[in-house]
This record gives sequence, C-alpha cells and structure tokens, in this order.
Amino acid sequence: MPIVKTLHWPNEAACQAFAADMVRRPHWGQALVCLHGDLGAGKTTLVRHVLQAMGVTGRIKSPTYAVVEPYEVSAQCIWHFDFYRFSDPREWEDAGFRDLFATPGLKLCEWSEKALGFIPLADLDIQIEVQADDSRAVRLQANTTLGEGLLA
Repeated sequence: MPIVKTLHWPNEAACQAFAADMVRRPHWGQALVCLHGDLGAGKTTLVRHVLQAMGVTGRIKSPTYAVVEPYEVSAQCIWHFDFYRFSDPREWEDAGFRDLFATPGLKLCEWSEKALGFIPLADLDIQIEVQADDSRAVRLQANTTLGEGLLA
C-alpha cells in the first residue's frame, strides 16, 4: 500500500520551502518524480524551485516544446520532461526515452499520463490542485521503496 501525505501551500514560498526540503533527502537525485495537476497548477514552478535548490543557475525553461531539458550540477544529472504535447504514449518510446530513464539521475516529469504504459512507475507522484483562495492542495504518493524514503 503506497504512503500518501497531504500538504497545503498557502503561497509560492511554501512551494519553494518544500523543494528545498526535498532536495536534501537521501537518494533524491535518483528519483523519478511525476507531477500532476491542471494547467497553471504550479508543476513547472515546483520544478524550477527544485532545480534552483539543487544549484541550477540561469534561466530554467519549460520543456513543453522540447519535451526534455537536461541539467547537470556537480556531476548530478537531472532531466525535466513535459509530455503535454504527446498525442500517443508510444511517442515516449519513439523519442528514445527508455535508455534515458535507465540511466542514473533525477527525472522530473510533467503530464506523465500522456506516456502511460511506457514511463516507469514513479517513485513519487505529486498532485497539485489550485484552491479557491489560490493556495495549493498537494498530495504526495510514494510508489516505491525509494519514494517511501523520500516521504519518511
């Protein structure tokens, strides 16, 4: 049975604090994290805060058109994926992502449901929902032993 936690982010500073906390956890740099939520929920904002907390400097672009943006910090490989534009899950396989997902490093995926059946099981699923007051309700679900360690 997966471990589930719920959080409330009253503002972007809470999202930033969450990101800073997560990157300090053991094995974070090897996780597959899938982010879920409607357009504008804050998925890319969370990724930006994670990347900045990991030491990425400069402009952090959304990979909506490129599908993937790679980063490297202190020999740590990080990939930010956005499958929003996929019309068929097989595009994940056609793009050659199987090999990339088999390599060590952090994978942050937006719109992973567009690659359903091809993308591996996420260590951690993060669901972000916008509330009426513009705060965020966040649901974290660990699906693997690594994910459970992240939520411990």
